[in-house]
Amino acid sequence: QAGKVDGGVLNASVWQKLVDAGKVDTSKVKVFATTPTYFDYNWTVRGNMDPALKDKIKKAFLELDPANPEHKAILDLQAASRFIETKPENYVGTEQAAREAGLLK
Repeated sequence: QAGKVDGGVLNASVWQKLVDAGKVDTSKVKVFATTPTYFDYNWTVRGNMDPALKDKIKKAFLELDPANPEHKAILDLQAASRFIETKPENYVGTEQAAREAGLLK
């Protein structure tokens, strides 16, 4: 909004936080394009992690309930309403875009 650049890119949740905090003058800065929804912010553990610990961590994430104030505080830190289990197929589009951009070979 200071006029230093013609355009920029940022995460939608970051944009919304800036707007909500009054740090963006929306009369000067406009959103002209957004990406389709995609899976992001996945939580990954090392492949050789003890399966019992892996299951315990997964269970803890999947059982977070926004109706519970302690859980809501955790979810709010990630601007999330819940966590879901994912699978490799959810990232095919992201991988394809990265390959097209030359970020993966």
